[in-house]
Amino acid sequence: MTEVDGKPATARNNSASLRRALTILLHLGEDGRGRGATLTELTSGLSMNKSTVLRLLAPLCEVRLIEQDMRTGRYRLGSRTAQLGHVYLDGLDLRDTAHDVLERLVSDTGETSYLVIPDLPDVVYVDKIESPQAVRMHSPVGSRRPAYCTGVGKALLAHTDVEAVDAALAHGMPRRTPHTLATPEALHTDLAVIRSRGYAVDDMENEPDVRCVAAPVFDHAGAAVCAVSVSGPATRITSERVPALGSLVSAAAAEISQRLGAAR
Repeated sequence: MTEVDGKPATARNNSASLRRALTILLHLGEDGRGRGATLTELTSGLSMNKSTVLRLLAPLCEVRLIEQDMRTGRYRLGSRTAQLGHVYLDGLDLRDTAHDVLERLVSDTGETSYLVIPDLPDVVYVDKIESPQAVRMHSPVGSRRPAYCTGVGKALLAHTDVEAVDAALAHGMPRRTPHTLATPEALHTDLAVIRSRGYAVDDMENEPDVRCVAAPVFDHAGAAVCAVSVSGPATRITSERVPALGSLVSAAAAEISQRLGAAR
C-alpha cells in the first residue's frame, strides 16, 4: 500500500473526505433561516465541484444528517442533527458549562465573577468565583437581587420582550442608592444602550460604591438564559476600566453562549 508522510494513502484520503463532508454539514448549519442550499449554491459556497459535493452528500443523507427537499432540490440539515442536538443540550449543566470561564474572568480581571439566571422581577446568583483581593463582594450563591438595578439583571432585561420587562418593573423600582434608575423611562433608555454596546453596567445602582459589568448569555434558540459579570469596589472598577472589562465579560458570555449552541 502506498504511504504518504508515514500514513497509508487511503487513510489520508478518507480523512480529507471526512473533513470536507463536515464542512458541508457546518455550512448548512450556519444558515440561520433553515432554507438550506441547492447543489449549485453548495459548490459555489464551498469551492468544490459538483461530483465531489454529491459524493460527500450521499453518506450524510443516508444517516439523515442532511436531507434533500425533493420538491425544491434544496439540501438542509436532517432530523438526525436534531436528535444529536437534544442529546447534547440535555447533557449540559449550566454551572459546569460556565465555571471555567468564570475562573478565567477572575484571573483576567482580579474581580469576583458571577453566573446569574433570571427569575423576574429578580435574578438569582447560581455560581460565584471569589476575587483574590482582600475586599470582596457579598452576593452569595442562591441570593436574589432585583433585576432593574443590577448589571446582570439589566443585561437580561435588555434581551427580554417589552411586555415581560414592563411586568417586572410593575413590581416597583425603589431607589436602592442615589444612582438607581428608578423610572421605567430611564431604565428603557439604558436597556437600549446595553443592546447597542453589548454589555451592562451597574454604576453603583444596587449597592453604594460597587460597580458591576455584565453580559447576557444566549442559548441555541437565541434566548438570554443567564448572564455573567464581574463586580468590585468602585475604587477598583473605575469608570476608566469599564470598557476593558466590558470586552472581557462580553467575550466570556459569547464563549458560554457558543457552548450552549447559540448562533450569535
